[in-house]
Amino acid sequence: MAARISTVRCETLNVSPKTNWSFVIVALDDGGCAWGEASLNAWEPMLRGAVEQIETCIAGLSLDAARAAIVASPWSPGGLVHATAVSAAQQALLELTARAQGRSWPSLLGPLQRTQVRAYANINRATADRRPEGFAQTARRAAAQGFTAFKAAPFDGLTPALCATAEGQARIRHGIDCLMALRDAIGPEARLMVDCHWRFDEARALATLTALAPARLHWLECPLPETPAHRPALQRVRHAAREQQVLLAGAETQVGVAGFAPLFDAALYDVVMPDVKYCGGPWEMLRIATQAHAAGVRFSPHNPTGPVASLHSLAVAGVAPECDMIELQFDESPLFERLILDQHPPLREGAFAVPTQPGLRLEPDPALLASHPYRAVPPGVESLAAG
Repeated sequence: MAARISTVRCETLNVSPKTNWSFVIVALDDGGCAWGEASLNAWEPMLRGAVEQIETCIAGLSLDAARAAIVASPWSPGGLVHATAVSAAQQALLELTARAQGRSWPSLLGPLQRTQVRAYANINRATADRRPEGFAQTARRAAAQGFTAFKAAPFDGLTPALCATAEGQARIRHGIDCLMALRDAIGPEARLMVDCHWRFDEARALATLTALAPARLHWLECPLPETPAHRPALQRVRHAAREQQVLLAGAETQVGVAGFAPLFDAALYDVVMPDVKYCGGPWEMLRIATQAHAAGVRFSPHNPTGPVASLHSLAVAGVAPECDMIELQFDESPLFERLILDQHPPLREGAFAVPTQPGLRLEPDPALLASHPYRAVPPGVESLAAG
């Protein structure tokens, strides 16, 4: 008789004063279990409640039935917290199914389209020195490790309400100076991206885009909130970016194909960035990537957290119709390498290999979890997304 779900629980690992990695562990009645990543900083107490609710839905079910029983929806009463719990549980179900069948994760998703995925270094959290030279130094360290594409978020403390004030203008100018220093540090050929974390109003987003023309951005990410009210402004920002040959990227907190469809219909973005922790899990991420391809929009997984989410993102990237790049949070913590020893592929020539080994098993060290217990941390940038 096939194994059935016995329990679903949550664990949290503190990574830094600003970051927790949370996990949903799905256990079977035959003793097997698998981990999915559900990191959503400062929302861990609510996440535990969402995981308890998922357990009531899938306990006693087979793997296939459990997968069908939980769905992440943009209209769920539980919002992004519920979507995060579902997404992590779906990651765990993918691993358990692949292990039961002796197959690789990508083979369960679809035909392999590529064995390598180009990666870019998100250098933001590794940059403690927030001056232009601090960003430049971090980028040089990342380049020395083989990265050829880099992203930063240097507009600290800016909000749409501050944009028109003297303080807001000073913060914008500082961010522009940091990005100019980054371009000088990485050279003319490397890709440079900026994550704005929904901090701008339309006027200042357009002015900043113009000021950054000498930095030759590859993309401008999340300049404005993604609410329906902001869609006309996003369309105008996208048009202005295209005139500078800059891509507009976003949608990291959107949930499900249903959440992404209005963005494609409104032609808001050149690049969408579904996150396997939020969008509904690996299968749903692949459906989003397929829809993006049909709409002529690039797919680039949002992936600034731990190695469990990173491996699932790589699996989807390997079978998606197209994948521009995958993100990696550069040098935030040595726990990235220690959590699942020797399981995450190393960076080689600016790319990661897709995990094609059958029966992949992720088993974080319990002693490591015990030595880095949950700590309350400030809300993550996802909390700014609604605007």
